[in-house]
Amino acid sequence: MATTPSTAPFAAKTFGVKIDRLTKRFNSAVVLKEVSLEVRPGEIFVIMGPSGSGKSVLLKHIAGLELPTSGQVLIGDHDAAEAMTHGRVRLALVFQAGALFNSMSVYDNLALYPREHRLGNEAGIRERVMRALQILSLEKAAAKFPSELSGGMKKRVAIARALVMEPELLLYDEPTSELDPVMSATIGEIIATMRQHTAVTSIVVTHDPIIATAIADRMAFLMDGRIRAIGKPAEFRHPTDPAIANFLNPTIDLEHPRFKQLETENE
Repeated sequence: MATTPSTAPFAAKTFGVKIDRLTKRFNSAVVLKEVSLEVRPGEIFVIMGPSGSGKSVLLKHIAGLELPTSGQVLIGDHDAAEAMTHGRVRLALVFQAGALFNSMSVYDNLALYPREHRLGNEAGIRERVMRALQILSLEKAAAKFPSELSGGMKKRVAIARALVMEPELLLYDEPTSELDPVMSATIGEIIATMRQHTAVTSIVVTHDPIIATAIADRMAFLMDGRIRAIGKPAEFRHPTDPAIANFLNPTIDLEHPRFKQLETENE
């Protein structure tokens, strides 16, 4: 008998993240320079900035894929640099390129994690996978292979795969890169509405200011390895920092209804 996916939200705890004076050097190059910020549990926090500003390196430190030269990243009370932390915190990273297994169908890409970690029998895993595919409107793509998918669909599959893990911290590395504006907006909407299904803390790094301001509860601007500003999206409407103004103003329509809404919310 076929399993009907549950419509109940993915259950998960959630963690805040605290970054304290994080510095990272690669030989003589200083990529991150005493970066400090705090991400509150359950919020969508966007780290925005131009390409090469250190955003992805910062995200890798949160994920434990890079070790600090100095400073610290805490996930809850756990040091992200310690291997045991990643046995205590269920963390999912949506890679920029998707990182799907080309030899596996979409369904099997999503089922891999629960199968390897023995998270239930095959019927339970099917329910878990189909629920994630349903949330991302990907049910009809379950039998397809990554090579048969568009760039936008691959991004959605990567998000669905992360959701199957029932993460307690969800990281996105440039989720709208290489997508057209319409699909970028779709991915942004998916990220923003994900909290209907899970209260997970989400950290998004992007160089796309339109998406950043549309989805963030709060955001930080990173440039040349330093945090230049942190605040709500509406606080970036009239930036006093010339670097931020030069980055934002050529691309953001300040009369867009979203900005009008943000201004009202911030009053």
